[in-house]
Amino acid sequence: MRISSVLNPEQIDLHLTGSNKEDVIHKMGELLYKAGAINDLDGFIKDVWIRENELSTSVGNGIAIPHAKSKYVKKTAIAFGRSLDGIQYGDDNCQLFFLIAASDDAADEHLKALSKLSGFLMDPEFRANLILARSNDEVMALIADKEKQDAVDSASPSAVASSGQSIVGITACTAGIAHTYMAAKALEDAGKKLGIPVHIETQGSSGTENALTSEEIESASGVVIAVDRNVDLSRFGGKHVLQTSTKEGINNAENLVKEVKTAPILLSDNNSSDAKNSSNDHSAKSIGFGIYKHLMNGVSFMLPFVVAGGILIAISFMFGTGSADPKNADYNAFAAFINMVGSKAAFGLMVPIFAGYVAYSIADRPGLAPGAIGGMVAYIGGSSFLGGVVAGFVAGYIVLGLKKVFGQIPNSLQGLNPVLFYPVIGTFLTASVIHYGINGPVSSFNTVLTNWLRSMTGTNAIIVGFILGGLLVSDMGGPLNKITYAFGIQMITAGVFEPMAAIMCGGMIPPIALGLCTTFFRNRFTEQERSTGKVAYVLGACFITEGVIPFAGADPLRIIPSNIIGAGVGGALSMAFGITLRAPHGGIFVIPIAINKPILYIGCILVGAVVECLLVAFLKKPIEEGSKAAEAKNKAANAASIF
Repeated sequence: MRISSVLNPEQIDLHLTGSNKEDVIHKMGELLYKAGAINDLDGFIKDVWIRENELSTSVGNGIAIPHAKSKYVKKTAIAFGRSLDGIQYGDDNCQLFFLIAASDDAADEHLKALSKLSGFLMDPEFRANLILARSNDEVMALIADKEKQDAVDSASPSAVASSGQSIVGITACTAGIAHTYMAAKALEDAGKKLGIPVHIETQGSSGTENALTSEEIESASGVVIAVDRNVDLSRFGGKHVLQTSTKEGINNAENLVKEVKTAPILLSDNNSSDAKNSSNDHSAKSIGFGIYKHLMNGVSFMLPFVVAGGILIAISFMFGTGSADPKNADYNAFAAFINMVGSKAAFGLMVPIFAGYVAYSIADRPGLAPGAIGGMVAYIGGSSFLGGVVAGFVAGYIVLGLKKVFGQIPNSLQGLNPVLFYPVIGTFLTASVIHYGINGPVSSFNTVLTNWLRSMTGTNAIIVGFILGGLLVSDMGGPLNKITYAFGIQMITAGVFEPMAAIMCGGMIPPIALGLCTTFFRNRFTEQERSTGKVAYVLGACFITEGVIPFAGADPLRIIPSNIIGAGVGGALSMAFGITLRAPHGGIFVIPIAINKPILYIGCILVGAVVECLLVAFLKKPIEEGSKAAEAKNKAANAASIF
């Protein structure tokens, strides 16, 4: 399918103006909305930001490719924008912008057209021609010519002169639309330049393409894994494996191809390698970030168990606070069943699942069973969530050690490693560490902490609530946010529900506050920000703190302190009133069933939001709309004058 099937002249703006990433995404989204490609502009932009917050879509060379698969897309389409002056897109200044909108059920042909465009953008001459294009029709002609040339090149036999070695690899990004194919193209082009055959398997939205054969893998001297998500590496045992990101694959392909032959060797029986666990220039991940990544892997798998269990327990209480107790007058058999599913089944699995997937993140599949069983030992022994954290890391690194030890046994016995040696020895060692070394002291600490929080009243409760609310929003989805949230979950497992209420209250406040501020103090915000404020109401109500990111990014010195104060006030009030929350997520949807004082809780949220709203209004000065318009007009005139 041709790119012209998803891009037409009406979806091109050669004089794109704006001051930041938010402006670019919104203006290009409007092009697609006017073209009838999307049916809900705000909903689609929200999905684009979800993808953008995972990893910036600035790919270097002055190019940004924001994209999303969204239910709000009626037909797969592309918008192209160009700014000759350049627009600050996160940390980079970009001139060429492609907004890609793919429907949830996008056909493979459409996705291949998008991937083809991503590959074209790796050609410096093609990029230069886009910069010099004088009209929308000229852009379309350039793309058509490039497609014709690509068809000719594809039909011609490869002209790479082999130097007696070859490289294979995998590229995969979270959305599987742009970075996947750009990294593949860059690596293949680097191979051609160096005279080294490079075969790249892409794992994108349309599935696996150019799948590597066993012969290609066997004959390869090295493997480049340029991915932003986990992929199966078991095929590459015994090979030099260099792991990095798709962005590094795009911008540093030639060095990757040169250096892969000296990369650490992947152990032959599993997905782990020295490359994965050693420090190298391409990982771009510190030890601290590695620990954070492992923890978040566990939290992401645990969260559905916590939410399901908490809500089911809350529903059982609708039949009466003693409805699950056979000795209570409120006893109800169905309520007791629901309570059992939530408190014993869902919550019982919560810590083992968490620990198992922390270990899985460290040691891949062989770490799962020792981690999960170690987590269950922690749960039974009273060390609960904190014990599960230790169990996950202990199991993961024990299994890594076992891989090094048993990696030396004869090849004829290697098949026993993942089914016998790793699970049995790993589980025994992990369980021993948790039972004899962790459960006792951590269980005692949990008891002291739980009793202190349960007895907390007055000033102490207010201070703790303020700290929890403020910490949650201080980095809007970053490490402090996740640590605070994990603490709330730990308290739920210990039967203390007030901290989680303060945390969710704090997380809901900033987006709602900025929504209020854009409504009642409109002259402090741009038209784009006022539009974003409407969406912020919804995001805040759903406990999606990230809804405030566009405002914080544009004015961090005023917005972030205001976020902390507003959320802190709400969290402090929630703790002061003894409000409890049994489900750790859901926003307004769980308030009626999971909050013990729903009306009072809503009041805490509103008070915190009003405090932050007034603080932001006080700190931000009114915008001079006239000067803003003049500045935009001058930028457009400067861009046009180049022609």
